[in-house]
Amino acid sequence: MFNSNRYITKGVQENISLELQFFMWDCIDDLSEPKDYLQVFNLSVVGSLQRITHTSEEPEYKKEYLIPSEKPITEKVYVIDDGDHSTMLLAEEY
Repeated sequence: MFNSNRYITKGVQENISLELQFFMWDCIDDLSEPKDYLQVFNLSVVGSLQRITHTSEEPEYKKEYLIPSEKPITEKVYVIDDGDHSTMLLAEEY
């Protein structure tokens, strides 16, 4: 899972910084197998920090990160692996 070509949607390209995109891909890469085909990232603002809550259902997983950010955002991001490729998209684009 998540070892094939990776794509982002226009919404991710326009709303999520490259730094944050790479951070989320790294979070998925660091997971042990097996990985759920759907990874969820809830992005929220805590003062001047970016909170990133990474979850999946099967197997159940949850980890939270706080990282410094000049422009923290609030957004929900899905990363879906269909076997042929992985796509990062905003929840509203699903």
